[in-house]
Amino acid sequence: MPVHDSQAAGAVIIGSAEAPSMAQERAWAVAGLHCAACAGQLRERLMAVPGVQAAEVGYGAALAVVRAPAALQDELPQRLRGSGYRLAPMEAASAAELRRQESRQLLWRLFVAGFCMMQVMMLAAPTYFAEGAAMPADLRRLLHWGGWVLSWPVMLFSSQPFLVGAWRSLRQRRLGMDVPVALGALVTFGVSTLALFDPAGPWGAEIYFDSLTMFISFLLAARWFELRARHAAAAELSELVADQQAPVQREAADGRVEAVALSTVRAGDVLRVGLGEVVPVDALLLEGETQVDEALLSGESHPLRRVSGETLVGGSLNLGRPVRVRALMGAGEGRAAQLAQQLQHALTARPQAESLADRWAQPFLAGVLLLALLAAVGWAWWVSPQQAVAVACAVLIVTCPCAFALAQPAARVASHRTLARQGLLLQRLEALENLARVDRVWLDKTGTLTRPQLRPRELQSGALQWLGRAVVLASWSRHPMAQAVARCAAGEPGWRWQDVEEQAGVGLRARDGQGRWWRLGRDAQGGSGELVFGLEGEPASLVFEADEQVQPFVPGMLAELRELGMRVGLLSGDQAARVQRLAGDLGLAAGVDALGACSPEAKRERVRQDQAEGHRVLMVGDGVNDAPVLAQADASLAVTGASSLANRAADVLLLRGDLSQLPLLIRQARRTQAITRQNLVWALLYNGVAIPMALAGWLPPWAAGLGMALSSLLVVGNSLRL
Repeated sequence: MPVHDSQAAGAVIIGSAEAPSMAQERAWAVAGLHCAACAGQLRERLMAVPGVQAAEVGYGAALAVVRAPAALQDELPQRLRGSGYRLAPMEAASAAELRRQESRQLLWRLFVAGFCMMQVMMLAAPTYFAEGAAMPADLRRLLHWGGWVLSWPVMLFSSQPFLVGAWRSLRQRRLGMDVPVALGALVTFGVSTLALFDPAGPWGAEIYFDSLTMFISFLLAARWFELRARHAAAAELSELVADQQAPVQREAADGRVEAVALSTVRAGDVLRVGLGEVVPVDALLLEGETQVDEALLSGESHPLRRVSGETLVGGSLNLGRPVRVRALMGAGEGRAAQLAQQLQHALTARPQAESLADRWAQPFLAGVLLLALLAAVGWAWWVSPQQAVAVACAVLIVTCPCAFALAQPAARVASHRTLARQGLLLQRLEALENLARVDRVWLDKTGTLTRPQLRPRELQSGALQWLGRAVVLASWSRHPMAQAVARCAAGEPGWRWQDVEEQAGVGLRARDGQGRWWRLGRDAQGGSGELVFGLEGEPASLVFEADEQVQPFVPGMLAELRELGMRVGLLSGDQAARVQRLAGDLGLAAGVDALGACSPEAKRERVRQDQAEGHRVLMVGDGVNDAPVLAQADASLAVTGASSLANRAADVLLLRGDLSQLPLLIRQARRTQAITRQNLVWALLYNGVAIPMALAGWLPPWAAGLGMALSSLLVVGNSLRL
């Protein structure tokens, strides 16, 4: 039977309760991930710990899932001490504190680098523009000494992420983006220091402190943008864990009711579930009857009737009346917990394809380092040994991958702001790259393309005249079915009900001006879940039949998606007949582009099949049953009102209820990809021109620093076009 570790309360854990040495699976929040390669390095580090059976690390969500014995799980944070990575249990407080510390530390590094950069630039400016007698030698040296002093905080404090990252990469025998940054910073600072102490020595008299502090500041700013985006995704996952600690009402042996954490619920516990509350775990209804909404779990669009002795699925919504239930299993063992587990594994699965920058980074960085080395050797052997290191440093400075590193983040952040103004919130900025390559779109049906609708039908001739009064009575309740009645028609002007009463699981009753009692509620005889309206004690006059309505934006949205080259389909847990009927109305091929009665596993498997065929898949949904497939898809979007699980699994949240913005999202992603490519091409062209000049010794330090700065500014300016 699965167990629940107290230190990772709320995390979905699989293990054995027989002995503490048996393996468990635990989720950890991670700090210290600076790039996608870091996730792979941390995974290797975890797998190297004796006793760890499996480990996966997700960079985008700053999440690690580790399978190991319970005692070893408790030691993992200590085992990783000194590695640069920190772990914290996926409890909301612990994970939030870890993110706060990481964010605050990076912000301080950025502040120190930016402040020192401005001061160093202020001291360096006169040395660039003043010549000869206008700048006495002793004053020039004094300004250089000031730049040297101000560069120390940047090297000792602000540059640490790059230095540590480079050391990790080299230990792993990899060439990461931090390697040339760290090498350039160390060599530039070292040579500039030697030149400052001995201007007539073999290292020359050129000083690069201004360039050094500037590109460190720019790179830290880019890293800050990335960190904020990753922390947003990590915060959502922490809230998922916090949901597992939500209080539930449990009956004690003496009949008292106590509020306990969900994670403490065990099989056999008697729980009370109020009207409108979520059933915490799979449970048996002990008495009476109720209605439950399982749309977020199964995709079933209609409330379902449940009577004493039947099972209520954990995660379903109680719409009928307050009930007493007996838990059939403990927290973490039910359907909702299984879906959460699938979500965790999907979020930590290693990506099959590298990002655009990652694909270009390795050859670019290798080329930069090789050129710097060849420049040093060439100048030392054939030209001037005194200038060899200076030329090599100039190559590293002018080719510093600042513009290259900003190419993607700047474009992503600009698109993020634009999409946010349109009601589309990017939870993971890297999703834009996948969205740009999407060629297959799967849409959930219930709550995404359709909304619940009740259609009135006369049971007695002329009864439609009472429809307006039924609408007025329905407006007194916040029950979803009553609200659906209220949307059927306009209320009768001036009509007033007296002594309105609402009975949980029964409906509404009220008196008219003549003292007669009317009732709006479920048909007790039919048991179909339909609502009826009429005089109390007499046959009903009206019946409200459950139906669905296609939202008005759907046809236009589908047409736009097809124009963009998308193949669109329905992937729903609702009844197959309803799905096929809707597919016919929308012009989709039944059985090919419209699949009904799909379990969450079936949805995820269908997306896996598309991915195996080489398709890039976008999934749009809103339910808990959609969370695993949203995480599995190459890109995903959750619509307004989606479940918390769906929100956390999705790359994009639609803040407004109009899915017509979906084509805009794809077009913006493609524009972002195009701008990113332009930025990368510019960075390469700039280096193609600047490197030969640096190799020839034609670039003085101020020109190298200015070129690097202008290159970065051009990248940012081009990105702002988004």
